[in-house]
Formats: sequence, C-alpha cells, structure tokens
Amino acid sequence: MATLEPVVILCGGRGTRLRERTESIPKALVEIGGRPILWHVISIYSSQGFSRFLLLTGYRGDLIADWTCQSAWPDGVQVECLDTGLETPTGGRLKLAEEKLRGPFSATYADGVADIDLAALARFHGESEALATMTVVRPRLQFGVAEVDDEDRVRAFHEKPQVDSWINGGFFCFEAGVLDYLSEDSVLEREPLERLADDGELSAYRHGGFWDCMDTYKDAVLLNDLWEAGEPPWRVWAEEPAL
Repeated sequence: MATLEPVVILCGGRGTRLRERTESIPKALVEIGGRPILWHVISIYSSQGFSRFLLLTGYRGDLIADWTCQSAWPDGVQVECLDTGLETPTGGRLKLAEEKLRGPFSATYADGVADIDLAALARFHGESEALATMTVVRPRLQFGVAEVDDEDRVRAFHEKPQVDSWINGGFFCFEAGVLDYLSEDSVLEREPLERLADDGELSAYRHGGFWDCMDTYKDAVLLNDLWEAGEPPWRVWAEEPAL
C-alpha cells in the first residue's frame, strides 16, 4: 500500500446540513457508535494496511488536531493534521498540501463509509494507467417510488430503490500529476475532475457494496442505528482497531 500513501482525508467542511451536531464541533468529529466518523474512515484504511494519514482541516480544525493527539493509534500508524483554511474548497485544500504529496496518494472524505476493498481499488487504479481513479456508487433513494403505467394507473410500489446512475463515492487514487489540475480556489468535484475526464485521465472504480455518506442528521441517525444493530456493513476489520 505504500505506493498510494499518504491517505489524505478532507476534514475542513462546516457540515451545515448537519447543524444539529456541528454547531460546536466539526463534522468529522460527529460520533457514530460513540466514535467520531473520522475514526471509522481511518479504520477502514488502517485495517487494510494503510499507515500514513494526512488530515486537511479547516472549520474547528483545532478540535480535530486535539483529538488526533489524544487518540491511541495502532503501532506504525501516523496521523498528521494540516490546517488548510476555513473557507478553502476541496481542491484548494489538496493544492495547499502539495509539498507533502510528491508521489501517488489516496484521498477521501471524512464523512463517507463503505465496505470497499481498497486493495482491489489500488489494483484497478494501477491497471487503468490514468492520473486519477474515483470510486463510483449507486445509492438508494431516500423515498419509495410508484410505478405508473401509460394509463396513469399505479401498478406497484418500490421501497427506496437503488438509482441507475453512478455518483462520486469518494475513495480516490491520485497520481501526483493530478495536482497540476488544481489551484487554491478549485472545487475538486467540478472543474478539476471535469478536466481530468475530458483528458481521459479519470477512471471509475465501480463499488457495488455498501456505501453511505453522513450528509444530514437523518444520515447520522441511520449510521448509528446500523452500528447499534451490531453488524455495521462498513466494519471491514475483523477486530476493533485500537484507536
């Protein structure tokens, strides 16, 4: 895994759609099962052999830094925080970390969890020979849908079906050349990824397993319910990581 380290985690957002939890703490520290969601994200990677983490902070980054210092990490795991500013967009945060990203690296968000096979993702990225690989997922709708025929009769209901289209699920693999597509005012998900796609340098790794993003309070409740049920789908580690 050394060729795709460090793992860069974007932790700078305010989490405005999660205001019930983020008025006093950053979104990355909102707890799922009694642990910050950031802990879950790091655990997904550390349990699969990754050991170097770079947290790009912004809003209430001091709290993330304090939590990092107070946490007991497994042997060999190194976690570093880099303050990338309060209002810096996602691509800009990566650009500001450029000096620490000399070779290929992984990147993800601090609010998304999945039962992703990171070794398979890394292999796919290497075989694609593209500058960037983005994990894509097909989430489930938040609402049930009605199946309506040509005569405006409801024929069936489908409870929260999986959408047909693929969306950005995070869990990126980047070559250092991706940084040339970024500036300090870049929103990663817009012009940089669009340019990479136009240049044929963006591959899509299709993840068909579990994925969820803690975007709203409702999402946080759902993830907590899954954790309390005893078998959260994103817990890819065999034993509880000693974080």
